[in-house]
Amino acid sequence: MPTTLCLDFGNTRLKGVIFHNTDIVEVFTLTNDSPSTIEPILNQFKPTHCILSSVIHHNEQLPQFLSKHTRFHLLSHESKLPISTPIGKPSTIGADRLAICSAAVSLFPTQHNLAIGLGSCITYNYVNPFHEFLGGAISPGMNMRFKAMHEQTAKLPLVKADKNFPLIGYDTKTNLQSGVLVGMAKEIDGIIEAYKEKFSNLKVSITGGDMHFFKTYLKNEIYTDEHLLFKGLLYINQLNNP
Repeated sequence: MPTTLCLDFGNTRLKGVIFHNTDIVEVFTLTNDSPSTIEPILNQFKPTHCILSSVIHHNEQLPQFLSKHTRFHLLSHESKLPISTPIGKPSTIGADRLAICSAAVSLFPTQHNLAIGLGSCITYNYVNPFHEFLGGAISPGMNMRFKAMHEQTAKLPLVKADKNFPLIGYDTKTNLQSGVLVGMAKEIDGIIEAYKEKFSNLKVSITGGDMHFFKTYLKNEIYTDEHLLFKGLLYINQLNNP
């Protein structure tokens, strides 16, 4: 059974998962994208395959390094995918969105899919029952909202999320937390409702490390999986790198 290293390089964090066959063995965060940082992971787990999803300008030496030690695939719009991308410029689609959509289609192949990714930005990704990724929407993510209010005002502090925040803030910190986290929940619910009005048999999936901060405020039934993107990467790797 193959051991696969799946890497996701986002704007905020560099993350990875080791799969043995389809089972998650290890989840980790990288401090940087240099080959010397990843080499100990290769030595420890000895993956036979590797796939990289990157939305940043990653280390130019990394693909060659990974190709030397594994059967490597760099995810792009030219990869074999379980979805088609009949939009104007497929090359501009983020690799993370392709992975999330692929995972949703693999899990719910006969339904309308709305796959929501919570990262530096919130991405709303719609795939129809014909497995066509038709786009969606992008809005600011949680930390971006906190940072914007701090940097674009004179006195508002930079605060962090807390899953125990109150609905009615009682000081500046909790007012900011409630505004961002309840605001995100209501935004997500509102967009889901708009899709539900347009499409019957809609399946909504959500992923990302920030979802536990506000998911109790979501009213809609949602499939949640913090590793959904990595499961999509594993699926894509199997198509491109058997």
